[in-house]
Amino acid sequence: MFNVVVPIKQVPDVTELRLDPVTHALIREGVPSILNPYDRYAMEAALRVKESFGGKITAITMGPLQAKKALQECLALGADEAVILSDRAFAAADTWATAYTLSVYIRNIPFDFIFTGLKAIDGETGQVGPQLAEFLGIPHITYARKIDIDPDKKKVTVERQLENGYDVWEAPYPILITVAREFGEPRAPTLQGYVRAKKTPIKVVSATDLERMGGNPKFFGLKGSPTFIPKVHPPPARPPGTIWEGDPKEAVSKLVQALLEKGLI
Repeated sequence: MFNVVVPIKQVPDVTELRLDPVTHALIREGVPSILNPYDRYAMEAALRVKESFGGKITAITMGPLQAKKALQECLALGADEAVILSDRAFAAADTWATAYTLSVYIRNIPFDFIFTGLKAIDGETGQVGPQLAEFLGIPHITYARKIDIDPDKKKVTVERQLENGYDVWEAPYPILITVAREFGEPRAPTLQGYVRAKKTPIKVVSATDLERMGGNPKFFGLKGSPTFIPKVHPPPARPPGTIWEGDPKEAVSKLVQALLEKGLI
């Protein structure tokens, strides 16, 4: 039996994000929040381990209390326990402070595996997983498309997805693994799962709780973040394209001439 931890994040639906034309900041008010899609693959990996070997899955997140909704979805999928680190002291944390804060709680619970998504769709950094492993002092493997566990040798063999193929890594556990889309289609919650999720309490952990667990408050939130984002702005609009209609040979000739003029061929 294994203890598996799955750190997840509630993110704004990026298809409905807008920018303030004056401040260039993201407008989050009125934008629906969802479970980070990449975290579904991490949950799928955890569920397969539980099905194969038995054990317990703990889903954990850091954020405002509204993030309980994302945790409830994890419970509906099959997580056994859900924990939210929620406190004003955690606000505006960058990836470093987020990973540190999560590590304080996780190092105080039993775990064999930590599965994370590759990245969050709002930040696109892919940093929290590896940083969390460093804070916990455990190995990590990224871009996992296949995970094989050998309980006798207490090791894991992982196929890592590469741009033009894959490579194979072995490592002992406890370990943190970031799970790629190629791992396989994640399952959907069931009605029975949603009913169970509604009945399962979600543990709320404050900054004071983490201090009692050995956390240093100067590393929480904005004051513990060595990086910051002064503003966010959309990429410049692409120039309009050119369409040549009519005879295909004439169109190809015009295309070649245009490429020659731009020095592209």
